[in-house]
Amino acid sequence: MKEWIKDIIIAIVIALIVVQFIKPTIVKQSSMKPNFYENDYLFVSKQSYTFGEPKRGDVVVVHSALLRENGDEKLLIKRVIGLPGDKIDISDGKVYINGEELVEDYTKEGYTTGDVDGLVVPDGKVFCMGDNRRVSIDSRSPEVGCIDMDEVVGKVFLRLYPFNKIGFIKNPYAE
Repeated sequence: MKEWIKDIIIAIVIALIVVQFIKPTIVKQSSMKPNFYENDYLFVSKQSYTFGEPKRGDVVVVHSALLRENGDEKLLIKRVIGLPGDKIDISDGKVYINGEELVEDYTKEGYTTGDVDGLVVPDGKVFCMGDNRRVSIDSRSPEVGCIDMDEVVGKVFLRLYPFNKIGFIKNPYAE
């Protein structure tokens, strides 16, 4: 009987430790197609930026002021495009970072809607967009804007479902 109680206590301790570092997340929208679809089950590292900074191309989950139908806060999954100090321009369907066109092979249509003219990402913030630019509500929108690093839940690092797509999430700009 004592072994059984010991096993339960160990399991609870392990679960509590995992919850401190990892946030399971289910994709609810289509703003990250073709890379993430509705009902994809992801793991987010809550500690990923404790000792480091985000990198262009990281996929992150962020808090937002947007609300779901039931009134709860809407978490957003987006890709980091601009880092603090970067100058962002979007015109004619192309994204420019500091005057250079950003190669974005991961986007749904290879075209970015909207116009941004000379936005400089403030210190402590990131500029994020969805990969499905036509439907994504992201940093281009006044409701979201540049995202404060305090609002970043963490970096998506693993997809667990669907099973045929299990694997670690790669940054397209990583060397």
